[in-house]
Amino acid sequence: MPLTLTALSGIPILKPGDNLGDLIFEALTKNGVKPENGDILVLAQKIVSKAEGRFADLSQIKPSKKAEELAAVALKDPRFVELVLQESKAILRVRPGVIIAEHRNGFICANAGIDHSNVQSLGGQPENWVLLLPQNADESARKLRVDLEKRYGVRLGVLIIDSHGRAWRMGTIGMTIGLSGFPALVDLRGEEDLFGYKLQVSQVAAADELAAGASLMMGQAGEAVPVVHVRGFPYPMREASLEELIRPREQDMFR
Repeated sequence: MPLTLTALSGIPILKPGDNLGDLIFEALTKNGVKPENGDILVLAQKIVSKAEGRFADLSQIKPSKKAEELAAVALKDPRFVELVLQESKAILRVRPGVIIAEHRNGFICANAGIDHSNVQSLGGQPENWVLLLPQNADESARKLRVDLEKRYGVRLGVLIIDSHGRAWRMGTIGMTIGLSGFPALVDLRGEEDLFGYKLQVSQVAAADELAAGASLMMGQAGEAVPVVHVRGFPYPMREASLEELIRPREQDMFR
């Protein structure tokens, strides 16, 4: 069965309080896509954060002493750094231009995922507005999946992705920050290869593989394609969470 990714056009810029289920339902209809059992909807993090009102106005942020100290090293606005601290479990690395943080939801990323690109102003100075990641992207994905399954009467998956960098590699790719309804990690240990050898360590980050593919369809600048419909996911559907993809601290060689 082929894997088909369809970018959904016509989704407007979201505002706090917008109903994602309504907007995706309308976009699927306009694009002539009727979800079937096993289909997955991939969402860019920004539309989830915007609908959930995860905006922050730097003019309203008072930086702590620690934020001012880190800002001096990172060459960043201390108010921005204060938000990074608030959104993080730990700060792992600080270099001019970047802060590597363990987000409070468990994954490691630059600047705790806080971003200014494609963020509209809600008043005051436009340059002061930034967008935080969803408070709980797994729960955001679950709620949207339940909504869409009720509308269509089929079994679906929902994946929320963000652009992250990776150790040893240049550039960013789409990566999972929350999901519901399909496996994040597929364990192939014990399966036989072409020559009958039983796999010993093979585990597939299926959600991240799908996130990277969908990110190609979405783009990174002004494409305005924040949702991708997926058909043909090659593994059985089941409930899952981001936790499957988080490497335990004792196995993390980069700390």
